Amino acid sequence: MSEARVTVYRRMKDLPSTHLLGTGTPMCAGCGGLEALHEIYDLIGEKSVFINAAGCMTLLSVYPFTPFRGSWLYTAMASAPAGAQGVRDALDMLIHKQRLPESEDMEVVVLTGDGAAYGMGLSATSGAMERDLDFLYICYDNEGYGNTGQQYSGATPHAAKTATSMGPRGFPGFKKDLFSIWAAHKPAYVATVIGSEPLDLARKIETARNLKGPRLIIALAPCPTGWDYDPQQTVEIGKLAVKSGVWPLKEYVNGEVIHTKVPKQRVPVEEYLKLQGRFVHLFEPQRNDALLTEIQTKVDRYWEGITQAE
Repeated sequence: MSEARVTVYRRMKDLPSTHLLGTGTPMCAGCGGLEALHEIYDLIGEKSVFINAAGCMTLLSVYPFTPFRGSWLYTAMASAPAGAQGVRDALDMLIHKQRLPESEDMEVVVLTGDGAAYGMGLSATSGAMERDLDFLYICYDNEGYGNTGQQYSGATPHAAKTATSMGPRGFPGFKKDLFSIWAAHKPAYVATVIGSEPLDLARKIETARNLKGPRLIIALAPCPTGWDYDPQQTVEIGKLAVKSGVWPLKEYVNGEVIHTKVPKQRVPVEEYLKLQGRFVHLFEPQRNDALLTEIQTKVDRYWEGITQAE
């Protein structure tokens, strides 16, 4: 863990007190992705260009308006990193030709869901990292193709029921490790965050903004419609994702992986699972102890490895 971190965000009162992102959007009530985006945008500010791949967050913008105070560009699902390249190159050329003052430069931000980040856009993202593109990539990870009915994606967790994994055991596969895939490219920065832990999120955005090159923020995005729970439980579910160890809060910087919040006493994973309808088959009509034990054991082994390493 990083205990001696120097940061301006030491307490909740240090966080921005007003939201920059406009209200009244058609996003779902209780959207965990929107919760995280509100916090992130407050920290990034208006001098930014968001390149938004097709997905849930596309609903934020209804032509000709967007809730962003800065600029916003829509792309196809797999094309956001390529769009970011074009925007970054254009800004660099304008600055080089002195048609844009350096003080007016903007942060280039890719905004995608897990469908693009873990799957359809991964090739374009890998290419952008190989070119050392200076961009911030934000993935709101609601663990499925939420905008089209919650089909499973590369981010769907084991045993979750989705529109395309409706069997008695749910999704048979396992969530892809996007954090490690990015880290293998040796980018400037990779971090996991969640909106229900705003101080941790703010510190990571602060770190990312002080770096140049490819930077990834993966925000777990509890999804009331896709995960089947009451929207008012979004923050509670987010906190349980961290307390149970299902969603490790960590960062990759300078070639090192650091866990920024290690739960001292992890709660059982089932405390997180039982609040979500996508896992109800693990408890009803009969409790599936074998599958619950399998999920718990996988989480335990992860943290055992972290404890031994540190």
